[in-house]
Amino acid sequence: MRINKFLAECGVASRRAADKLVEDGEVKINGRTCALGDEVDENADTVTVGGKVVSAAKKHEYYIMNKPKGYVCTVKDDKGRKTVMDLLPPNVGRIYPVGRLDYDSEGLLLFTNDGDLSFRLTHPKNEIPKTYLVKIEGSISEEALRRIRNGVLVDGRPTGKCTVKVVDENREGVKLHITVTEGRNRQVRKMFEAVGKEVKFLKRIKIGELTLKGLDRGSVRKLSAEEIFYLKNL
Repeated sequence: MRINKFLAECGVASRRAADKLVEDGEVKINGRTCALGDEVDENADTVTVGGKVVSAAKKHEYYIMNKPKGYVCTVKDDKGRKTVMDLLPPNVGRIYPVGRLDYDSEGLLLFTNDGDLSFRLTHPKNEIPKTYLVKIEGSISEEALRRIRNGVLVDGRPTGKCTVKVVDENREGVKLHITVTEGRNRQVRKMFEAVGKEVKFLKRIKIGELTLKGLDRGSVRKLSAEEIFYLKNL
């Protein structure tokens, strides 16, 4: 099988991240630095990443977390900040976050060592819907909402069409639900910035129809078989 698929199945990284490891020269097959698209015989070849031998994961694991603010979505942070890995139970295997929520954001975050599922949920071509609760101060005009729905410029590129609806409005500000199918860095915050609005609170509340129901902030649980099946068929 292709080297990126093999590394994904080993739980090393998603296919995209595996390609980056290959491009950076971190991956070797039988001692030879491999190239993008190289094939590996999982029963005969020895594959190393950063000098360490990797092998197929014996069992895939799947978890859901209600991420609190103040944690970064990385395995290790070079600035010494708390990471989402600190919130996982001590008995979990070698799993990784699927996608990202920034330091100041909270909500639904998945973890797995199933590289194929991670790739499916994060690759833009699959257009997996992700819904966020957004809070802004003041009000927001219908024209601004129309612009967000139709796409605004973020980092020099227009965003795709999305759905946005106001769910509450009072003297303190406006609460909205926004559903996007892209996953650019800080995308939702930047979309509101493009219409002159600063996001004061951001929480991912759904991936597809999977929600955080019954999961307290900072808590983690295993996904059920039904939830895993649902995500694989989104």
